[in-house]
Amino acid sequence: MDVPVILLLTAAVQAVTASSNGSDPRSFALSRHTETYTYETIDYPFPDLNTRSNQPKHWIPLGPLCNGSAQNCNKTASRVIVSVSGQTKSFLTGPLVTGFIPTVYTLVFLISVPLNALAFVVFSFRIRRKKPVVVYMSQLALADLLFGLLLPLKVHYYARGSHWVFGEAACRIVTMAFYGYMNCSMLLVMCISVDRMLAVVFPVASMHCRKPQNAALVCVGAWLLALVAAVPLLTIEQTVPVEGVGTTCHDVLDPADPRYVQLFTSISCILYLLPLFVTTSCYAAIIHLVKSKKSLEGALASSSLSRKRRRRAAVMVLSVMTEFVVCFGPTNVILLLHCVLTWTGWDPVSSDNLYAAYMLAVCVGSVSTCLDPLLYYFGSSQCRQQIRCAMCWRRGKQAHAGSQAQTSSTWRSKEREGCMRDESVPKNCSFYL
Repeated sequence: MDVPVILLLTAAVQAVTASSNGSDPRSFALSRHTETYTYETIDYPFPDLNTRSNQPKHWIPLGPLCNGSAQNCNKTASRVIVSVSGQTKSFLTGPLVTGFIPTVYTLVFLISVPLNALAFVVFSFRIRRKKPVVVYMSQLALADLLFGLLLPLKVHYYARGSHWVFGEAACRIVTMAFYGYMNCSMLLVMCISVDRMLAVVFPVASMHCRKPQNAALVCVGAWLLALVAAVPLLTIEQTVPVEGVGTTCHDVLDPADPRYVQLFTSISCILYLLPLFVTTSCYAAIIHLVKSKKSLEGALASSSLSRKRRRRAAVMVLSVMTEFVVCFGPTNVILLLHCVLTWTGWDPVSSDNLYAAYMLAVCVGSVSTCLDPLLYYFGSSQCRQQIRCAMCWRRGKQAHAGSQAQTSSTWRSKEREGCMRDESVPKNCSFYL
């Protein structure tokens, strides 16, 4: 008896627009169409379906088996196909994504991870008398270190043409941690700026509040705020199989609730604009005080020391503002623009172009983890003291190889003693204390 098989294939549903789907402004616009297969009135000719291997090889079941016995069954199965524009597909698999972004992330990983690991060890274990700025910098080094340790996964993802192979759970965790550490870095840099401003502008009045215990509490608050802002990334599906690309991670999303878009982008913008405003105000006050002739009296009377401290202050201000404007600026400005377009409506092509720029901006922004060691050196006298002591030990070791052991030991001991006293940093210089 012939096997009657009726296969009904419905036409693909027209792709919905980005605005009706509530496309995430942190991702490329996508379109979905559903192919529906209906399996009905299938009369399996075998009394025992478990013996179907003995039947002719041309028999192919088109639908699910029902109760393991011959019977009629009606089942419908659907498959959602996700597609993106040709321009987006070319970008996700093009040379910028597969070449430029992995190269930058690799260089950042090789530079930032050793430097920040060393800084974290020095701040946490080598410096016994911890000042507030040391507490902030130790947490900043930790955030940069954890951020850098995530980069190999990003390198693997983009080098494979935006194809994620580590699963949905890993994608959610990595994405949440990636943006959480980035937000935490901005908040901690803001805390360092406020601490430096208080030490310079209000050196006496701020002594009661500039304590390590208070700094530790502020750091806990910064970590909690940054992670809470990134927690929504754990609540939605991050991996999407895209036709012609592979399984993307966070780059192609379609949240069901459009209010999520407004909330997330608003939080992201606040975590940039607030630290930027506070940091700019703090360093404006510091620069104004340093330029004032009255502030150069007393401890800053010596012209040589004055030039040295001015140079350190200028480098520190320049590194912090470069980090905010060049590294964090483009990323968050694009997010702010996306937020405005989300509320006013935008076309998918413009959204795709903005997200392509956003991906490159995030990549360039990762360089901030390499700039933070400059902040450690020029912002903490204790950090400079540890570096000088390490250099003294190295020079003493080299001198010991070319001279008598007793002479070298005496010279090295004296130089170490000078390093530990840190005579080059006057005690009455409040900017670096």
